Amino acid sequence: MFIDKLRFFKSTCIGLVLLCSVGLMWAVYNVFNLPKIFKSHSDKPAAVLINNVQLISMQPGAPAIEQGRAILIVGDRIAAVGATGELTAASDVTLIDGQGYTLIPGLIDAHIHLNDEAELAAYLAHGITGLRNMSGYPFHLALAERIAKDEMLAPDFITTGPMLNSRGPNQTLIQQTVTTAAEARAAVQAQYRAGYRILKLYSNLRSEAFDAIADEASLLGMQLTGHSPEGVRSSGVPSQQPFDIAWQETLGRGFNSLEHIETIVWHGLRDRPTKSGMRELAAQLAASGEAITPTLLAHKRLVLIAQSQGTYLQRPGAETINPLTRLITRDAVKYWSQVDTSVYEGPRAEFYKTATRLLYEGGVPLIVGTDSGGFAIVPGASVTRELELLVEAGMSPYDALAAATRVSAEVLGFEQTGVIAPGYRANLVLLANNPLDNISAVEHPVGVMIRGHLLQQAELKELRAASADTSLTRSAWRALQMQLAL
Repeated sequence: MFIDKLRFFKSTCIGLVLLCSVGLMWAVYNVFNLPKIFKSHSDKPAAVLINNVQLISMQPGAPAIEQGRAILIVGDRIAAVGATGELTAASDVTLIDGQGYTLIPGLIDAHIHLNDEAELAAYLAHGITGLRNMSGYPFHLALAERIAKDEMLAPDFITTGPMLNSRGPNQTLIQQTVTTAAEARAAVQAQYRAGYRILKLYSNLRSEAFDAIADEASLLGMQLTGHSPEGVRSSGVPSQQPFDIAWQETLGRGFNSLEHIETIVWHGLRDRPTKSGMRELAAQLAASGEAITPTLLAHKRLVLIAQSQGTYLQRPGAETINPLTRLITRDAVKYWSQVDTSVYEGPRAEFYKTATRLLYEGGVPLIVGTDSGGFAIVPGASVTRELELLVEAGMSPYDALAAATRVSAEVLGFEQTGVIAPGYRANLVLLANNPLDNISAVEHPVGVMIRGHLLQQAELKELRAASADTSLTRSAWRALQMQLAL
């Protein structure tokens, strides 16, 4: 009897060990097994000649669009631009008939939250060749290095460090909390040692911590971006009492961009949406030089969820939204599906477009970001939605495209990108229709070039399929790494 029990116990233990081993192997496989499409193309052409295109070069002083143009790419650089049939190249050049389609620089999404490498496929499939991630995890640094070495077929990628914030009403689960000047300086130094070169600031930051961060960042040559710090939000702020840190104190402190038009209205206007107040803020920003990332879609999606009672979340492409994001935002989805937007959110969405137009008219640099990675924002396609909102706000299609290409590249520091001219990097998008006639034309490229890698219809189709291959296990592991690193 004892022998039988011992055998049963032994077999049970072996079974449990095997089960755990299989579970561990499955988890490891899910974490590290990325779609094959991300492997850099070994057959990268030595040279590509694209003939017969309409060219939107974004080169300052050039016509908005030029007919009958040709572009020669050698390696990862644009070698020459000329008239159709004018350029010549070696016999092994890959010839592309542009069929009169429109060629533009690759698009840039200046505000995303990347949870899983598979999301990169969605961006590339939509002609997004540059990304700025706005909340750094440890894996983002290694990812950026792999992409920079062209070891991975993905958009150019830069990342901030973990969000720097103090405790308060806008604190998050993935922030690095700092309160004192000593804590703030130590956090900046730690992020620098880790390899980050951009700091993401958030709205609860206290005055002492903000001053220390700005000072230490300047000493180390690090960029600032994010929300304008408000300090301690006491009772009655902002309607009865001013903010602890006045909005103007953000200006001239090292920010290369400030994020979210609703944050500008909330902090800069004390949530009093007036055109006169917005014109004054625009003049201050234009004089100071900080760029603004409006992220109009980030607010508009809340209105669309509410107005559709949640059915907006079922639109095509929603399956590519990260599964961890979908899991942890279920309560937010439930809440916004029941909100009456007629009193506050709806009118604010309209004013945010007006505010963006006034910034544009006031000469403030605008760049394009979507807050993709948040709930209900589809990676890649969201750039088209943001461009549509910018045009609705009053920007010309050309200037909206410039914001997503040349201006974003300049502000974010993507070297030799965002313009189609000799010497610039070959990040290009070929469109069947002219986006200056209809900005929505950018949504479905017929060809994409990233660092000289040529992606045509078959590859773009494969990327679109791979974009739905995000992993809950992989995303949860990334989030756990982040928590352990804080």
